[in-house]
Amino acid sequence: MSNAQAIASRLVDNVEKVIIGKRPAIESTVICLLCQGHLLIEDVPGVGKTMLAKSLAKSVGCTFKRIQFTPDLLPSDITGVSVFNEKTREFEFRPGPILAQIVLTDEINRATPKTQSALLEAMEEHQVTVDGITYLTPKPFLVLATQNPIEYEGTFPLPEAQLDRFLMRVSLGHPAPADEIAILEAQQYVHPIETLEQVVSAEELLEAQEQIKATFVDDLVKEYIVELVGASRKHPDVYLGASPRGSLALFKTAQARAGLDGRDYITPDDIKSLAEATLAHRMIISPAARIKNVDSRSLVDELLRSVPVPGTRVRAGRS
Repeated sequence: MSNAQAIASRLVDNVEKVIIGKRPAIESTVICLLCQGHLLIEDVPGVGKTMLAKSLAKSVGCTFKRIQFTPDLLPSDITGVSVFNEKTREFEFRPGPILAQIVLTDEINRATPKTQSALLEAMEEHQVTVDGITYLTPKPFLVLATQNPIEYEGTFPLPEAQLDRFLMRVSLGHPAPADEIAILEAQQYVHPIETLEQVVSAEELLEAQEQIKATFVDDLVKEYIVELVGASRKHPDVYLGASPRGSLALFKTAQARAGLDGRDYITPDDIKSLAEATLAHRMIISPAARIKNVDSRSLVDELLRSVPVPGTRVRAGRS
């Protein structure tokens, strides 16, 4: 795991030069990258959502495209379009921004559901289909989406199928006073993003992605993941619990979390630290619970308290 840990540490340290005081959120973003998943960054304006995505892209030697989602954005603006070439008398495919390695979809909930759904095939199957022809996305491939959870005017909430495609959802929050002072000083003359350098190549990233898949997961830990996700489906305040994709998300991100810490095995603490980021956005709260201001994040905390961890149990057949 030393190689994966070194790559992850270089990325986290480099991004932290721009996003000050938010190391846990940066680590979650790098974990998502190592798991070949997609990340939803949800927070209020001005806390660095877009800058986090741009910093990560600049730290990795990958192609980067940014899509500003607006109500008039069309699906073809994302996937690409076939254009007739009068010289060759043939149609030529002009690839859209989704065919980059790291794609920032800014304010994803500003676009219509039809445009949002243009991302589904690319995010899940790593391909897009235009005029009956399939084009594969490059490797590595990561979609970083941002949205503002406060401003709802002129927005279109992400459908459940779209939310389920995101491996994790993270928030940045406002910086601590000391960190905010450091931000003021860092940006007095030039923004740190302007001098940020690449620290990891695409080849190194692909190697690290393969390496973390070998992280050992004990059967009791697997049972803990399944029981935790299963409990989300049985809770009285939940209309629809996390899907099996949620179990896979928790499994894969825990492997990357262990790799980031330099371990080749998963502990229950890895599961606990990632449960909210991987499960909360996959749970639909019942209307009755929503009236009582129950949110999915607090429910995940409740599930973590109610489901016994493997350390408190014994294997079958052992005393």
